[in-house]
Amino acid sequence: MAVGILRVSLRFLGVHTLKEKRAILEGLLVRLRREFNVSAAELAELDNPEKAVLGFAHLSNDGAYCDGVLQRVLERLSGSRDFYVESHELEVL
Repeated sequence: MAVGILRVSLRFLGVHTLKEKRAILEGLLVRLRREFNVSAAELAELDNPEKAVLGFAHLSNDGAYCDGVLQRVLERLSGSRDFYVESHELEVL
């Protein structure tokens, strides 16, 4: 069994309020959960409208598949026009 963990730091573009940030994140997390079958949550920077730290987890019987799923999540995040990825950490246990 393999467990993949992805932690991503985001910086928002043109977002000035927590309400705007949360509206973007709510839809984003729902789409990523549905499309990639991952668990997802905002982990840090909850009260900062310009930043977010997101965590994703995926469980599989194949470590390479688990890594691939989380790589595709990262690619999807990197393609956004609302924010950019400042940093990320990916680990498969």
